[in-house]
Amino acid sequence: MNALVRPTILRGLGLLAALSLALAACGGSAAVPYLEPETAAGDGSANGGPAPAALGAPVAEEADKELLYRSSTDAVAGTEPLIVRSGQLNLEVAVLDDALAAAEQAVVAAGGYVAASQRQGDDENAGAFVTFRIPVERWDSTLATLRKVGAKVLLEQTGSEEVTSQVVDLGARLVNLRATESALQAIMAKATKIPDILEVQAQLTGVRGEIEQLTAQKQSLEERAALATLTVGFSLPPIVAVTQVQEGWDPAAEVDRAAATLVGLGQGVANAAIWAAIVLLPLAVVAGLLVAAAWLVARRLRRRPSPPAPPAVAEGATA
Repeated sequence: MNALVRPTILRGLGLLAALSLALAACGGSAAVPYLEPETAAGDGSANGGPAPAALGAPVAEEADKELLYRSSTDAVAGTEPLIVRSGQLNLEVAVLDDALAAAEQAVVAAGGYVAASQRQGDDENAGAFVTFRIPVERWDSTLATLRKVGAKVLLEQTGSEEVTSQVVDLGARLVNLRATESALQAIMAKATKIPDILEVQAQLTGVRGEIEQLTAQKQSLEERAALATLTVGFSLPPIVAVTQVQEGWDPAAEVDRAAATLVGLGQGVANAAIWAAIVLLPLAVVAGLLVAAAWLVARRLRRRPSPPAPPAVAEGATA
């Protein structure tokens, strides 16, 4: 490569770098002039070799910019709205397994599928959460079908977000980045020195990384707009335990048991009275008689007179 080609390549790389910064700043909403290699303009040069190609020179004029800008605006206006739908639905069901099977069948029949599921608890405490992906055109009809799966709708919450402008914006940015990629590839084909090749390769790698990132974002938005997300919660009625207790309660039987208890208490009192009259009363009478006899004997002993004391002898009476 002669001495005139290298400065031209460097100028082209500088313009491409400025183009990348402009794309990142404007977000692709307006068209940016892209770079494209040109073929040799003439024959001969000062040293007798071919004239260097004008690489990296901007070729987009103001009219081209206006045309690209209008085309992007028209794309936004003419594109069918892309709406991302999502929702939460909580159902109270009689039988958990039957409800799960019926809900999955309804979603699959609409063209959707189960994205995730979680089940917890057992018996009357069992419950489940299932995330469904539903085609957006069947959203309303499928939601109406799922409402009928449960005996009661405990919670229903839906939302939507329009992403049309985001998708169109990403598409415009991808068009510009691919144009930049083509220009870099053309410069790469013309470069012969290792420093030039490395510099162009570095910018080309960066542009391709941005293309992959924006492509993934655009595909994700389009997929979310095509398939709505609905999370459905399934739970059993909280009154199941109360119903079981009520089923085991019999008021008539309780009255019978209470009456039997009262009769039993009466019988116990009557039995105690009978035992008292037959056993305790005679014993009490005999004990009373014995106590009375002992009392009388003790009283008579206290009333008996004591013998008289002997006469006192006069002091000093002796012979």
